[in-house]
Amino acid sequence: MESLTRLPVVGPALAWLMHTHAWRTYERLDRVHWTRLAAAITFTSFIAFFPLIAVGAAIGAATLSRSQMAQLQKKLAQQIPGISGQLDLGALVQNAGTIGVVAGALLLFTGISWVGSLRECLRAVWELEEDPGNPLVRKVKDAFVLVGLGGVALVSFAVSALAATAVGRVARLIGIPENGVGGWLLRIAAFLIAVGADFLLLCYVLTWLPDVEPPRRTVAVAALIGAIGFELLKLLLSSYLKDVAAKSMYGAFGVPIALLLWINFTAKLTLYCAAWTATPPAAQAGHEEEWAAEADKAQPSEPEEPSELSGPSEPSGPSEPSGPSGRPEPEVEKHRAGRPEGPPAAA
Repeated sequence: MESLTRLPVVGPALAWLMHTHAWRTYERLDRVHWTRLAAAITFTSFIAFFPLIAVGAAIGAATLSRSQMAQLQKKLAQQIPGISGQLDLGALVQNAGTIGVVAGALLLFTGISWVGSLRECLRAVWELEEDPGNPLVRKVKDAFVLVGLGGVALVSFAVSALAATAVGRVARLIGIPENGVGGWLLRIAAFLIAVGADFLLLCYVLTWLPDVEPPRRTVAVAALIGAIGFELLKLLLSSYLKDVAAKSMYGAFGVPIALLLWINFTAKLTLYCAAWTATPPAAQAGHEEEWAAEADKAQPSEPEEPSELSGPSEPSGPSEPSGPSGRPEPEVEKHRAGRPEGPPAAA
């Protein structure tokens, strides 16, 4: 890439791009092998997807009314664009009340394992070691994180639903047509409300899950990028995922493949946001490189160990003078080309 910066037209633009925070974020992702991390998140999320929905639906069935559960199911379907109809979330929610205590505990354990896997992937982006400590204590901590994640998701969905409902009622009271300018303004308002809900959720994921404390401004920027990107992904990939799920060549695997694609896109976006928070600003990164170079220079050289075979060194006496003036002759005088070292002997 360095050679491309010397091109006559695009070189300056590439040089500027390579010094931006976005480019250095991508370099960090490439350094930590983010495709492998995204694959790990995709697999564990796919395994834990239906158990987590079942546990959440069971809790919701015991605490929420039917209308509230229907609204929650609608918001959940909106988070999976294009394939929510094929997943049959309604049947899953209706049968969630039959989940027993033992089955609920097993499903909760699956969710805790998913939280642990996601946390380690995010810590890998930060280039941190695995969280040390007692494994049992870690599981308990992951359980609290899972409960907190569910609470934040529930609050964000509720805020989004209430705001969207309020905007719709106001539009109907005023009489704004759906296909006119007012309708587009309502859609933009709904988009911004959804971005706000995703923003709250990502702020929790980027800080509490990896157990890090990045600057608040960096977290806000990364969460905003992730929230807007997530909503744009839902808009752009809705028809694509629907086509993948409906392809006859995949048969019964069409819906799982589409769901895997959606989870993978979401995982990569989450990893990029995490790398954004983990990448220091340009000035700080330059100072860190200077500090590392100075630290390498300041390290003292290791003293040479005395040889075991050699005895104690004896003090050497004064050197004998080699010339008439008592000064040693230069080495050059001894090796003059074409001249003898001393005067010719007398006959």
